[in-house]
Amino acid sequence: MGDAVSTNRRSTKNGNRRPPRAPSSMLRAALVAGSAPGRARVSFTRIWPQNVRVPVLWLKNIAGVFLIPVAWIWTVSFFGLLVRETVHHRFWSTEEFWFFGLGTVLWMLCFAGSLYSAGEPRPLRVYVFGHELTHAVWAWLCGGFVKDFTVNRDGGHILTNKANFWVTLTPYFYPVYSLALMVIFLIATAFYDFHAADWSGWLVTPLQGFVLALGGSWAFHLSFTVWMICRGQSDLRMHGNFFSIVLIYLMNVVLLSLHLAVALPGSGFRIFGAELLRHTEDFADATWSLFAEWVGRM
Repeated sequence: MGDAVSTNRRSTKNGNRRPPRAPSSMLRAALVAGSAPGRARVSFTRIWPQNVRVPVLWLKNIAGVFLIPVAWIWTVSFFGLLVRETVHHRFWSTEEFWFFGLGTVLWMLCFAGSLYSAGEPRPLRVYVFGHELTHAVWAWLCGGFVKDFTVNRDGGHILTNKANFWVTLTPYFYPVYSLALMVIFLIATAFYDFHAADWSGWLVTPLQGFVLALGGSWAFHLSFTVWMICRGQSDLRMHGNFFSIVLIYLMNVVLLSLHLAVALPGSGFRIFGAELLRHTEDFADATWSLFAEWVGRM
């Protein structure tokens, strides 16, 4: 039988009821090997010697530990390059910088306003649709099939036979609306030269509007991701909160770094690659020095 990926939500309007809970995405086994639907099971993997079995969750937590240095290297590379290009190479004076930042600020004001006025961020249904769509797309890409896709006011779910950690966690680092915007804009530029057109009667040019929307969509993705994680998600618990959060953080930084490399004038990927290599070498040298010092004290 297939696995179910669902997003459920409870909300209240007023009175002495409980405050609204965030949508929680849940994968649950359905009638598998006699286990009751929705009941969590502990998976084991067999390692040498053959009579030793280790919970898969332990292995994922160990993998999370090894991902921390990778996340650190990508983080210092991203912020280091961003600060240097912004201050020394006047990246702050470009249209891309200001319109992306303006889109981010405008969305965060909307997000904060909806939290204050409604007690939960709006539009929640739009986020739930993108969340479930991401589950479905990656289930297909991983060779699975989706036989049900439901989104409503109270949440949503999909039914799929492929529910690995990648399918489960991609909605938290896959900005589906940002990627949709980029695909639409690239297709449009193939048929129309936006730079040659006269846009003097418009408040913004198409490129400025695209960057503005891109900043807003990225802020939409990050704000909802943080809001949902802070309220607890069964998606994360299924694969271990520690491993899931490290992977989600790393992948968001990787995608932001790729956006920065595209936005930089000139050879952005070459510049960022050099920055990444430099910090990797610094981390390796520091690790080796600590190891040599520890061995020397033995």
